[in-house]
Amino acid sequence: MQETYVIQGRTLNREDIAGIRALIAGNPKWSRWRLSRALCGEWDWRTATGRIKDMAARTLLVKLDDLGLIELPARRQKPGNRMAVGRIQPRLWDKTEICGSLQSLGGLSIREIRREAAARSEFSAALSEFHYLEYRGTVGENLQYIVTDARNQLLACLLFGSAAWKCRARDQFIGWAPKQREQRLNQITNNTRFLILPWVRVPHLASWILGQAMRRLSGDWQEKYGHPIHLVETFVEQDRFKGTCYRAANWIRLGQTAGRSRQDRYNQLRVPVKDVYVYPLDRRFRRELSS
Repeated sequence: MQETYVIQGRTLNREDIAGIRALIAGNPKWSRWRLSRALCGEWDWRTATGRIKDMAARTLLVKLDDLGLIELPARRQKPGNRMAVGRIQPRLWDKTEICGSLQSLGGLSIREIRREAAARSEFSAALSEFHYLEYRGTVGENLQYIVTDARNQLLACLLFGSAAWKCRARDQFIGWAPKQREQRLNQITNNTRFLILPWVRVPHLASWILGQAMRRLSGDWQEKYGHPIHLVETFVEQDRFKGTCYRAANWIRLGQTAGRSRQDRYNQLRVPVKDVYVYPLDRRFRRELSS
């Protein structure tokens, strides 16, 4: 067995894994759910707002089991994704073309929708039907935004979620060490979805939306999760998009990916090459992420 493993942002040594084995062996009737909560208690593993990270602990246990380092009890029920969107009901969209200038739309609004069930449903339906990557829900820290006009008609959706575990161009730009990345990766977010509905054709709308979102993103994250965001990243698939709106909104192009998945730690998953863009939310972002 190798000396250390990095799983779910935690560095585990042989003693840590031996402790997990002892926890399982000493409680043979416990479910995976109870084991994950007990592990959080032993490690005092919590979010910045004080909630135990039981889902992260459960994922960590499953990964250790997959690696053959522990043996978990059998699942007692089919695993589910608590953030999954479920079956999305078909919608009848008003596809009347919306065009003109930003000023002609009047009263544009961007808002975060975690407390709006109807808006979240519309958000899910729009991404599922019109975004080329579709939408299957979110896991981990995330924020969802919608953009509406003066009539409260949906124009666009943005989703921010977990940052890529590794990205050479980004990591070199920040200048942090692997240990610092493990500790502070949650202070970066990834713009994983950006959709302007296909019948909305308004010049400069995309860059306006990005500008508005960047002004409020860290504050909204602080309110929801108890910590700020210092840097935003996104990956633009070269064969599909040119990244024009990100450049117009003053995002910085750092280079290209190596053709691996955002969360691929084992060099096994091949995906299309993408351009890497970042947007610092704080002039001191390097110090905050590397200190």
